[in-house]
Amino acid sequence: MLQPVMRIERATFGTKEDIYRDLLATGYWPTLYFSNPSPELPLHWHDGDTIGYVIEGTTYVLNEKGERCDLGPGDKLVIPAGALHAEGEVTDPVTYLVTTQRCEPFFQAFRMLDPAKYPDPQMLELDPALMKALMGQGGL
Repeated sequence: MLQPVMRIERATFGTKEDIYRDLLATGYWPTLYFSNPSPELPLHWHDGDTIGYVIEGTTYVLNEKGERCDLGPGDKLVIPAGALHAEGEVTDPVTYLVTTQRCEPFFQAFRMLDPAKYPDPQMLELDPALMKALMGQGGL
């Protein structure tokens, strides 16, 4: 079975209405997300499909090979369940509309699974040590 890969659709939307039409077509659940300055994350995967729309700001993501892929306003990021990826270093705030297939709390929907511990995308366990390291001592 092939490992799923993320894809970037460049300049996919220009208005809120464009995003709304896409949301209606996918049926996904939206959440507005503000990514503040932060270090580059390690490669990881999620157990659910995700679509992100870059509203404001520029940043980059790392693909399954660890290669940098730039993102800017109007770009759509499609991340299938099990696709290795990582958000790059954020130097200036970035605003996304992120969507998931399932309606669930944000940190549950976007829990990061470590491919070294959970190489099989069918494994649904959360890696508590990775989450603690990434979210700080205070936990969620």
